[in-house]
Amino acid sequence: MASVLVLYHSQEYGNTKQMAEAVAEGASEAGADVALVNTNEHRYDAEAYRDVDAVAFGSPDYFGTIAGGLKVFLDDWYIARKKDRRGLGDKPFGLFYSHGGGGSARGPLEGFFGRMGTQVGETIESSGAPSEAVLTACRALGRELVGNA
Repeated sequence: MASVLVLYHSQEYGNTKQMAEAVAEGASEAGADVALVNTNEHRYDAEAYRDVDAVAFGSPDYFGTIAGGLKVFLDDWYIARKKDRRGLGDKPFGLFYSHGGGGSARGPLEGFFGRMGTQVGETIESSGAPSEAVLTACRALGRELVGNA
């Protein structure tokens, strides 16, 4: 059974959380064991990242970049990877984000997480609350991640 991590940040409106839950739903429907982690509530241990087969990263657009909780994960991942690269790279990953009208976090999101492995699908964007089309795309991303794990 594939294991999929959905690591995201959601705090104020819950739009990114809705997207994360849809990705997790799709991965679960495809038969994966899914861990859904909000960096606003928990700091994800980069060492645990070694044990997942695929991952989806999601963030709101904060001042044109990703949320701080995801940046903390990237810092922890980088330090762990410097010690021992085994299991910390080359994973299939997907990206999603929400924004209130700016939408300029796509570049930093793709740039920061592009080092994690191979991106599956296109980066999914939601302006404000996710529409049913956005949630459908998120569920499809979850299924696609399992197929690439």
